[in-house]
Amino acid sequence: MSKLLLNLRHVGDDEYQNVCALLDRLGIAWYRTEPSPWGISNGGLWVREDADHPRAKEAMAAYQAQRGERMRAQRAQELRDGTGETFANLLRSRPLYVVGVLLVMLVVASLVLLPFFLLRG
Repeated sequence: MSKLLLNLRHVGDDEYQNVCALLDRLGIAWYRTEPSPWGISNGGLWVREDADHPRAKEAMAAYQAQRGERMRAQRAQELRDGTGETFANLLRSRPLYVVGVLLVMLVVASLVLLPFFLLRG
């Protein structure tokens, strides 16, 4: 019976290709399910054989640890270079968008808290 190894929600093409190459290199049979057209499921990478699943999970954990370390180093380098996206950069480049989002967040928070204040008094 197949087991899910990786949900493809928010997985970039580079990560997907790296994981596929890793599984191929280890000789682990896998297949991909596509996301549904209505957005109900996001697709995934599945390991075909139950016996391969622990080995695939172990390799996946090592890959994710390595990738996380590499992405954190890349983010730190971008911040040092001044090319990384920060709140201040976003506010300078898209002020109307940032102010609009903050206003929407304020409205939503007010609507959520409104019953609390009405029932309190």
